[in-house]
Amino acid sequence: MLTIDLSGRTALVTGATGQLGRVMVRTLARAGADIIVHYHRNARQAALLVQEIRALNRAAIAVAADVTDSAAVAALKERAEKELRAPDIIIVNAVSQYQWTAVLQQPLADYESQYRACVTQTVLLAQAFVPGMIDRKWGRVIGINTECAMQYAKTTSAYIAGKRGMDGVLRVLAREVGEHGITVNQVAPGWTISEDCPDSDATLDYRAPVPLKRRGTAQEIANAVAFLASDMAGFISGVYLPVCGGNVMPAI
Repeated sequence: MLTIDLSGRTALVTGATGQLGRVMVRTLARAGADIIVHYHRNARQAALLVQEIRALNRAAIAVAADVTDSAAVAALKERAEKELRAPDIIIVNAVSQYQWTAVLQQPLADYESQYRACVTQTVLLAQAFVPGMIDRKWGRVIGINTECAMQYAKTTSAYIAGKRGMDGVLRVLAREVGEHGITVNQVAPGWTISEDCPDSDATLDYRAPVPLKRRGTAQEIANAVAFLASDMAGFISGVYLPVCGGNVMPAI
């Protein structure tokens, strides 16, 4: 039977205390990875996650950082290498929240914040950790994108601008580092069931056009991430993988 085995690997998950981040952390740890739990403000949740991971007999540390700031990312790297080890797997998941509105009313600051959250974060993490992957001749970089990047719905322009910028950086990175045994991919969730937005009749308008007629779960997103992080996906790179029940379908 095929199993996802991340034993001997270390994963950095940014935004690990969020609802999707928590599930990805637990899933990667159950697959055998040690975990660097990144958080920005929620120290309590980060500490609880570290306890959970250690209960699975995996090593874990929690590190606070603003992943859009170069000095903070450098400090994150220093702590990871000192207290655990450099990550083999990077999950670019941390996000910046803002109020969605039409292009004509959207403050410029929102576009700037999404650029920093999506593009700057990706570049800083790559520059900090991919050189070590090159030395080890193995690595995984996985960006959490969104189905919205293919939909162009009203009021989503700042979010889409940031995520499509992330897409461009990661596709170029995939070409630049592939020869070193490093894969670079993206997982693009649909509107995922969460504590903040449980499934209900209010989501019927979203679910109706989805071929699978339902919303996904955080565990289904995490499963795709774990697969791409594993040796089973060793010949997959440059992929934008929607995990959204067929709601968007990249075409050839």
